[in-house]
Amino acid sequence: MSQDRKHEKYDRLIERCKALPPTRTAVAHPCDESSLRAIVDAVGAGLIAPILAGPRARIEAVARRHGIDLKGIEIVDAPHSEASAAAAVAIVREGRAEALMKGSLHTDELMGAVVRRESGLRTARRISHCFIMDVPGHPDAIIITDAAVNIAPTLRDKVDIVQNAIDLVRDLGVSDVRVAILSAMETVNPDVPSTLEAAALCKMADRGQITGAVLDGPLALDNAISQEAARIKKIDSPVAGRANVLVVPDLEAGNMLAKSLSFLAGADAAGIVLGARVPIILTSRADSLETRLASCAVAGLVAHARRASAAKAVK
Repeated sequence: MSQDRKHEKYDRLIERCKALPPTRTAVAHPCDESSLRAIVDAVGAGLIAPILAGPRARIEAVARRHGIDLKGIEIVDAPHSEASAAAAVAIVREGRAEALMKGSLHTDELMGAVVRRESGLRTARRISHCFIMDVPGHPDAIIITDAAVNIAPTLRDKVDIVQNAIDLVRDLGVSDVRVAILSAMETVNPDVPSTLEAAALCKMADRGQITGAVLDGPLALDNAISQEAARIKKIDSPVAGRANVLVVPDLEAGNMLAKSLSFLAGADAAGIVLGARVPIILTSRADSLETRLASCAVAGLVAHARRASAAKAVK
């Protein structure tokens, strides 16, 4: 992939977020160069106002070693990664942060603190992950869910997974949300469970159990994103060929789809976890600077939408 490829979709998200106040963000265990640079870059772009939770001496030593300036950034001392995750979650619960960000700890350590019943950040919603894919040659960002959290989601789980994704797209400023429920085919087949779940989800949307978008499925991937493929298959649908949300059958399918787009099509994949009290930024050491900033921008736009919704509810 060319390193100078433009990121028009991500650039639009970042510019929108720059117009808002920086998002107060608790960062769990940022103890390597990659995570500290991501934080400083996001601060420099005006996207986040971080509070770091982790072993102070180790964080400061890494910053000195790599010439990273942490001046003015608060550090809450925590002895190890699990304690750092708990401390970052506590910062959110105290109302001092409206987003959570993964540092250099394992994702399951962070999510373990998030889902803890008494001290975590659970809501009535199922927690799920969304990739916001910037695919070269495709006019709009594509949301893929769930490719990182729910391994084999049930139909009940998928209701929340779909609603989380719809709410995300609307928080990003898109009113025309078109959701494709993916399978290997576009017809309902009793022998293929994902086609039955797709049909059920679409009927649930018809009955108002899922709101804010148009759903269609089952759809094969080509019918979901290619208008020509949909035309050839004679699929008459407002979603077919124009989907901006792709709901995969399970984590394996989603992970392979996202990584295929990244490594074969040169796409970038910003990531966010939804369904908790605050958006959760999941970054990887392999992420580009643009992808890291886009993940922070997405979280900022979600946090802003929630603030606006809360203020409206109060009025």
